[in-house]
Amino acid sequence: MDMQDVMQDVRKTASVAVIIPAYNEASRIGPVISAVTRARYVSEVIVVSDGSTDGTAETARSFGVRVIELERNVGKGGAMKAGLDATAAEVVAFIDADLVGLTPDHVDELIRPVVLGEADATLGVFSGGRSSTTLAQKLTPGLSGQRAVRAALVRDIPMEGARFGIEVVLNKHLASRGARVKRVTLHGVSQVMKEEKRGRLEGFAARLRMYWEIVSHMKG
Repeated sequence: MDMQDVMQDVRKTASVAVIIPAYNEASRIGPVISAVTRARYVSEVIVVSDGSTDGTAETARSFGVRVIELERNVGKGGAMKAGLDATAAEVVAFIDADLVGLTPDHVDELIRPVVLGEADATLGVFSGGRSSTTLAQKLTPGLSGQRAVRAALVRDIPMEGARFGIEVVLNKHLASRGARVKRVTLHGVSQVMKEEKRGRLEGFAARLRMYWEIVSHMKG
C-alpha cells in the first residue's frame, strides 16, 4: 500500500485510541510511545501508569501524550479498563510498554484490519525478534498483549481484577460474541523479560504469579 492509499484510508476510518498500561517502565516506555505517536491510524494515545513509583508517568508526559496515574497497582486488566473508560474512540488498541523493536508500521498493521472493517479484532504475534519471546508466542499466541478491537465489543467486559489473566478474558469474550479475529505478525518485535527487569529471583517469582493468574482465568 503506497502513501496515497494509506492517507485515503486514514481519512475515511474511525477514531483510534492506543492504550499503554505500564507499571514501572520509565526506562523502557519511551521507544514504544515514540512508535505509537508516529503511527498514521492513531488519533489518541493514553498511558496508564499502574501505581508506578519510578517516573513512568513523567516519562510518558514528556512525549505529550495523555497520562492517567492510578494511585495503587491494580494489575494489567484494571489499567487497561481505566484507559478504555477514558476514551470515546471507536477502535482501541492495547500495546505493552516494554516492547523492543516496535515501529509505527507495526502499530498501523495491527490497527488497519479493524478500522477498515476486515476484522473485529486483531492479535499481534512476535516473529523474528528474540528467540525466547518468539517461541513463547508460537506456543501461546492468544496471550499476546498487542491487539486492536472495536471498542463497542469490549466496553462491557469486567476487566478489573483480571490482572495478567486479562488476555484470556478478552479471548473468551470475543469468542462468545463470534468476533472475527485476525492474527498480525509483528516482525522483529520482542519483549523485555521479567527476569531482566527485576532480577532473576524476583522476576521468576513475578512470572509464576503471572502464570497462576492466567491459568486461574482459563479454568474460570
